[in-house]
Amino acid sequence: MRVFVTGASGFVGSAIVDELLTAGHTVLGLVRSESSAQKLKESGAEVVMGDINDPDVIRKGAISCDAVIHTAFNHDFSRYSQSCEDDRKVIEFFSDALSGTQKPFVITSAVGILRSEKAITEDDKPASSASVARAASEEAAWEASAKGVNTYIVRLPIVHGKDDHGFIPIVIEMNKEKGQCGYIGEGLNRWPAVHREDAASLYRLIIEKQPEQKVFHPVAEEGVSFKEIAETISKGISLPAKSLSHDEAEAHFGWFTHFAAMDGYASSEKTRQILNWTPTQINFIKDLEDNYF
Repeated sequence: MRVFVTGASGFVGSAIVDELLTAGHTVLGLVRSESSAQKLKESGAEVVMGDINDPDVIRKGAISCDAVIHTAFNHDFSRYSQSCEDDRKVIEFFSDALSGTQKPFVITSAVGILRSEKAITEDDKPASSASVARAASEEAAWEASAKGVNTYIVRLPIVHGKDDHGFIPIVIEMNKEKGQCGYIGEGLNRWPAVHREDAASLYRLIIEKQPEQKVFHPVAEEGVSFKEIAETISKGISLPAKSLSHDEAEAHFGWFTHFAAMDGYASSEKTRQILNWTPTQINFIKDLEDNYF
């Protein structure tokens, strides 16, 4: 298959490109910079330079390929709600371009936008985007599906691995700045996790198998306690781990407090059964210990 990948130079997107190429597919990757384009070419992929918000770029990529994997997202948290609405529009553009084709279209969401007293499953749905901004992507995906587009949703947990520039490096730098490694209360809130290469294999399996199930969780570990994460970072950067009250957490984490308090215990049982997906990479804490400091 020829696959159009947005965010092809990103942390997850670049792993997907490598996974697809290794499996014998060809890739058309969307990037914005010359440096990213050069790296993508060196990997063996074809390159299209452009802006993900440009409907012409989306249309050309979708029409010229057999499948679309959409991972691009603006992670500027100072404009997070707007980024979520921008992603809704991008998915709508793809929906228009793919209508009537039955080409698989895989969009990216996050396990962390859901809440449940039990493990979050593939069948659970988030609250509306009016209260959970990131749900805009899933709303747009279901609207695309209602129009007949062959749409899939991948809800990512915390993704770890080489070249990570996401949540874990953010937490490490915040802890260094504050001189301690904080967790909230008893630190029993849990972060589900997956290695970037295991996540990439799931995207590939979806476009190859195109199952009836539409939502998938690439969750290798259902929930790692934030206290364990903080204590591992504490050893790695030689700073004390400390329980924080809510007010102390606000001072320590600032805008990141919501994520530091997130309890996203999640299941991948259906995902594993339907796709025969089995994570094989190093686990979260071991990766943190060996490769983040």
